[in-house]
Amino acid sequence: MASKAPPTIFSPARRRALRQRMLTLQAQADAPRYLIDDMVEDVLERLAFLRLEPRRALVIGDYSGTLAQELRMRGVEVVEADPGKGFEEEAPYPFENMDLVASLSTLDTVNDLPGALFHARRALAAGGMLIASFMSANSLPALREIMLAADAERPAARIHPAVDVRSGAQLLQRALFADPVVDQRAVKVRFSSLQRLLGDLRAQGLSNVLADAGPVLGKAALRRALAAFDEAAQDGRLSETFEILTLSGWKK
Repeated sequence: MASKAPPTIFSPARRRALRQRMLTLQAQADAPRYLIDDMVEDVLERLAFLRLEPRRALVIGDYSGTLAQELRMRGVEVVEADPGKGFEEEAPYPFENMDLVASLSTLDTVNDLPGALFHARRALAAGGMLIASFMSANSLPALREIMLAADAERPAARIHPAVDVRSGAQLLQRALFADPVVDQRAVKVRFSSLQRLLGDLRAQGLSNVLADAGPVLGKAALRRALAAFDEAAQDGRLSETFEILTLSGWKK
């Protein structure tokens, strides 16, 4: 019996457009990069802890270019890919025999996450490792409350559903990774305005790409959103939380 196609939660076309816009915004000198910087630092720390010295690596989604640069300085042959440049994570990768696949901030918006993890595993050489980081459950709690206040009695889907630690472990096992490890960490950022918060999301590729994105906020809803931000802020700033989930496993 043929397996059922995964539900279409995210729009592939909107996802590509969002990544392309993000790459353009990231070309600006003052572009926010605190989330990708955190993920890159985490990958490098894991490699150092494991004393893993890959010969060939595939880096997906690192729009800063820092991870590829660091790996090349260590003599690693690096291939870089991004969904905004045509790389398809829900199809077999056109790469193989990689000692490391590092996927940063992209897998949270694929419709077939088990399939994407399986394709990543197939791209690895025996003994190779996957490290995948992306936004997870419990991210953006303040913005969720603001959007609920904005929509009033007619709430709409505006923020992505996300994977938690338990689901992440199940996904790695389903994709046949050995010695799976899943952990979650919080990055907290303070914002002076709702516009700055939304601008940072846009510049880091975290805007809404839901297939059913909900209606655009009208003027009245926007006023409610701004009022909700001001009410939640302390000393003129709102503290927001980004939860980063990291999945890692080996191909035996």
